[in-house]
Amino acid sequence: MHLTGAMFHSRKYPTKDHYPFHLPLFRATKRLVFDTPVTLFVGENGTGKSTLIEALAQACQIHIWRDTQRTRPDYNPYEDQLHRYMSVIWANEPVPGSFLGSKNFQYFAEKLDEWASADRDQLNYFGGRSLTTQSHGQSLMSFFYSRYRIPGLYLLDEPETALSPQSQILLLDILQRMSAAGHAQFIIATHSPLLLACPQATIYNFDRSPLTKIVYEKTKHYRIYKDFLLNRSNYLKPKAKHQRKDTKCLPKKKSLTKQSA
Repeated sequence: MHLTGAMFHSRKYPTKDHYPFHLPLFRATKRLVFDTPVTLFVGENGTGKSTLIEALAQACQIHIWRDTQRTRPDYNPYEDQLHRYMSVIWANEPVPGSFLGSKNFQYFAEKLDEWASADRDQLNYFGGRSLTTQSHGQSLMSFFYSRYRIPGLYLLDEPETALSPQSQILLLDILQRMSAAGHAQFIIATHSPLLLACPQATIYNFDRSPLTKIVYEKTKHYRIYKDFLLNRSNYLKPKAKHQRKDTKCLPKKKSLTKQSA
């Protein structure tokens, strides 16, 4: 392992009322331990998985490729500040690495094209072809095959977004082979039950506070997918018992049609 842990300094948090500092798990968790080559973050949307992945990248001084010119109407000045109140623990000395998220990969691929226009040899590091000329899933796999041969720390935020089930299995094979070689470490936020099945991986459950480890078969993702595949008809009934309570708050189909028009 390159990165062996991360500490949260909750007493120094600048606010208790704004995301992500108001989340109970970031207030209750004091330390995370990374003791396996692959660590997986799992939990519902909005629980802080992506935020922590980005904070780890920033704390490890790994560049996040993104368009800094974008603006939003409801700007939260605390949203990307978690890394300032964390410290990371290296086994020896810091290592290089990369951050890959479904939102920032296209921006990186376009930047690579700009570099390749001046020096086409840059593409040799990514399979010899422009990533933008391939489908999203194909370009991701080209990136995985080329980049993860290099020793380092690799952070991935929901990489399954653009990958077919078959490609996810190929990525799972890459994770196993690269981590077994001993040169690469992966920390991944995911909703994929396929990636969560990575043998010997540590899984952290973001649905509990503080963050705790969970075995694959106990995750909601495994149990829901398994139950759906075994009892599909139960989930497809008009008024199925599994329906979440908060679906009552959703607009009726008629209003949705008007909105789409």
